[in-house]
Amino acid sequence: MHSEFELITRYLAPAPTGTETGVALGVGDDCALLDPTPGERLVVSVDTSVADVHFPASAPPDAIGHRALAVSLSDLAAMGARARWCVMSLTLPEADGDWVAAFASGFHALCRTTGVVLTGGDVSRGELAVGVTVMGEVPPAAALTRAGARPGDYLAVTGCLGGGAGGLSRWWEGDRDLASPLLRRYLLPQPRLAAGVALRGLASSAIDISDGLLADLGHLRQASGGGAVLTPDALPLAEGLVKALGEQGARQAALRGGDDYELLVSLPPECLEEARHRLAALELPLTVIGHLTSEPGLSGVEASSPPGWQHFPGETP
Repeated sequence: MHSEFELITRYLAPAPTGTETGVALGVGDDCALLDPTPGERLVVSVDTSVADVHFPASAPPDAIGHRALAVSLSDLAAMGARARWCVMSLTLPEADGDWVAAFASGFHALCRTTGVVLTGGDVSRGELAVGVTVMGEVPPAAALTRAGARPGDYLAVTGCLGGGAGGLSRWWEGDRDLASPLLRRYLLPQPRLAAGVALRGLASSAIDISDGLLADLGHLRQASGGGAVLTPDALPLAEGLVKALGEQGARQAALRGGDDYELLVSLPPECLEEARHRLAALELPLTVIGHLTSEPGLSGVEASSPPGWQHFPGETP
């Protein structure tokens, strides 16, 4: 049995320091000391992942570690930010060193591939949960926000949709094959950080798809004003989704399922081809799924409430 300090020292530290990381002082003190790039704005977001709410408690611990960081980094991607640092709080029912080692392996692996440095955190006892705060940077005039879309702008999504919901469905049906594309889409989402940076100066608004396409489009519409027309037949469906859920089920997963962590963006028509060109260099498709209108409301799909995931369902805008 390890103490919380032993768990931090053995599995969650040390963090690299130095000029190239922007970390003057990392794990091991009361606070981290960070050196943001001069002239850039700091971008900060926090997410909490709770066992059997955001992920199955029985999922592989390395996947839980990857996923907890990925869903937070997805928010930075939606802002067009470059990811730099993170802090993490880990709540555990018991001090299981093997579990924490595997969890840390998945967390640190995604840190390495995205250039993020873990600079501090906390370990405590309780029901399994992971809180991750991520920090990034963006030039002051380059940040993508939910506001800014205009009537006539295209609505487009990166990658494909429905895989998160389809993968979760497969898990609860007993599929534990991590080679399954759908299961990997759910357990190991890939934050679209490079895509967010590539879309700077082109997208008029952006949001990541975490709660479901319709729900997140609602947030974007509310921030920008106006309405939207969707073309459901244009939705890019994840590999294996129709086979797993059927045509109708696949469309519903893409519209309302959530956990895709793709980017939903609005684009002036004259920016579409350049946006596709930039994302093609990342081997990532960009699919037009509708457009924005001056009239409020949403057309092209059947209304339902709630349109996607909500922790506390209430009135939906």
